Amino acid sequence: MSMQTSYNSRALQPGNRIRVVVVDDSVVIRSLVTRAFQDHPRIEIVGTAPNGSIGLAKVAQLQPDVITLDIEMPGMSGLEMLRKLREKCREPFVIMFSTLTEPGALATLDALMLGADDYITKPSNSGSLAESVATLRSELGAKILQFVQVGRTYSAPALPSTPPLPIALAPPSRGSRAVLAIGVSTGGPNALSTIVRMLPKSFSLPVLIVQHMPPLFTRLLAERLQKLTPLLIEEATHGCTVQAGKILIAPGGFHMRVGKTAQDVIVLLDQSERRNSCRPSVDVLFESVNKVYGDTTIAAILTGMGQDGLQGVQALRASGAYIIAQDEMSSVVWGMPGFVVRAGLANSVVPLDGVVPEVLKQCAIGASLSARGASQ
Repeated sequence: MSMQTSYNSRALQPGNRIRVVVVDDSVVIRSLVTRAFQDHPRIEIVGTAPNGSIGLAKVAQLQPDVITLDIEMPGMSGLEMLRKLREKCREPFVIMFSTLTEPGALATLDALMLGADDYITKPSNSGSLAESVATLRSELGAKILQFVQVGRTYSAPALPSTPPLPIALAPPSRGSRAVLAIGVSTGGPNALSTIVRMLPKSFSLPVLIVQHMPPLFTRLLAERLQKLTPLLIEEATHGCTVQAGKILIAPGGFHMRVGKTAQDVIVLLDQSERRNSCRPSVDVLFESVNKVYGDTTIAAILTGMGQDGLQGVQALRASGAYIIAQDEMSSVVWGMPGFVVRAGLANSVVPLDGVVPEVLKQCAIGASLSARGASQ
């Protein structure tokens, strides 16, 4: 039985709104967030706090579903509040306010590793008050709603309005495996930490990862993950070679594809149109991996909001690739893997700590069958 942490939240009763506490030392931010959701049909700001110590007291008193949390605050910082909160419980969900600077990105990654569930960029000082409120209502609203609309629906997510075309699902290839491709979004840094820790130092497949993150964050994520494994982890660069036992993470702001040269498989980066509102996109990576590696691919679709990866998985399954989906119980948001499971495209559905064992199992099966075929 898996010891994986459960992320199932208490169900909202019909007509109830998601209860949110805003913890931020900025009066302006507290006011903007409150104003953004003052008449929202599904979100209610039930309290605010100017620092972590008052925030903890408000959380104990008000029992919110979600907290928005600033990082730098006088007295108790956001990171310290988060640490104390997570020492006691997995709930409520926590969304960090971040800045697109290196210190801000590093602190945000610290928060995600401590158990924050997602992050959003703080509104800038440019633009009108109305624009800031509208941006918060849209962007922060989507972050809050993901925990109920997708990750906490208490049943699998519905199929998309434009589902992938019916295909003949090929059985998994009986040959050796040549690449591991991973797609992940909300909850990704912690999920990837688990994955890279569990990969053995003798792991011989190249690993290609799309994690939905902006520029700068992906480089810092690669540096953080490198500390957890003897395998080489890098943010991918245009033209770099795909090598056995090397982990490449798509840089924020760029789609990552793979292509063949006479001698090697290389990474191709571009800033073409977003897919599923994402760049990098899991679909873009998976579709290119299918063209180069086809049925020798193992693909893992992990925790994340939305349905990015669904079409790429469909293409891979049609070729005979092996598809692993993270289960709902261990996902922060069961959107991306949930769509794949509902579409009948997953060969196996496992908790997060079961992903690497399943990968190693499929590598061993493929190697064994290939060796047996060669001897006959």
